[in-house]
Amino acid sequence: MDKDTGDHAILRKDLYGTTPEPTYAGATSFMRRKYTRDLEGVDVVVTGVPLDTATTNRPGARFGPRAVRAASTIMAWEKPYGMEFDPFDKLAVVDYGDCFFDFGRPQEVPDAIEAHATKIISQGPALLALGGDHFIAYPLLKAHANKYGAPLSLIHFDAHSDTWPDTEDRVDHGTMFFHAAKDGIVDPASSVQIGLRTTNNDTLGFNVLDAPWVHENGIAAVIEKIKSVVGSRPAYLTFDIDCLDPSYAPGTGTPVCGGLSSYQALEILRGLAGINLVGMDLVEVAPAYDVGEITALAGAALAMEMLYLYANRPAR
Repeated sequence: MDKDTGDHAILRKDLYGTTPEPTYAGATSFMRRKYTRDLEGVDVVVTGVPLDTATTNRPGARFGPRAVRAASTIMAWEKPYGMEFDPFDKLAVVDYGDCFFDFGRPQEVPDAIEAHATKIISQGPALLALGGDHFIAYPLLKAHANKYGAPLSLIHFDAHSDTWPDTEDRVDHGTMFFHAAKDGIVDPASSVQIGLRTTNNDTLGFNVLDAPWVHENGIAAVIEKIKSVVGSRPAYLTFDIDCLDPSYAPGTGTPVCGGLSSYQALEILRGLAGINLVGMDLVEVAPAYDVGEITALAGAALAMEMLYLYANRPAR
């Protein structure tokens, strides 16, 4: 492709490789990947799920997919520093656009998200979803469990456990992993929650590496523990941006002090190379509360690490 054409999100013909264009111009697909719903030969689909009506504090994560896409253009001119290879040399990645749902019929939204994910992953590609609030992980997990078998292992980065008990099937970004565990969609014993720093005494059997544990024991110990718990099981990775300390990610709905640095989070993800990753999401970027787009940029960088992880998955 002629590097001088610009607008690679529209004009790109080859789904592989990294081709730079001005960061300040052009259509802002994720990392300048092609906008398309033709999934022939595609390895990974990036899609936005712009839902934020399940939030318990500040709304605004519906604008997260747009903000992460825009921030990603800052990075899209070469492979991220330290990666052994460019993920786009090994993976054909496209931007599918956003999940559509009728905001006026909120009771139908979970099924719409699940159907959207199912339509994509049933054709072969893996899915990287950009939220949206964290509730979206529940219907996404259901779609992945239907394809890969339940229960899945969950690798969950967050300030909150999102396992608060609920008996009424609330559309709530604090209860979905309670339901995922109770419904057998995820296996708490082979799952890990990293970075927690809000009180919930009932862990439901999840392995918890809270933020103080991460700070005290270090990156290498976190990586070792996650790999030992998850093993070779099919794993779904979900990253709530509020896992990061508010100094690194102020643009989110429920910030909590004492979190991980962006460096810690990026290094932990990179260290998980070799896990059997089947699906992933990055959620809770709320750009209205951001400063200098640092939260959106952190989200884009973490999403790229997820693609690198997927490119390093075991051969199937």
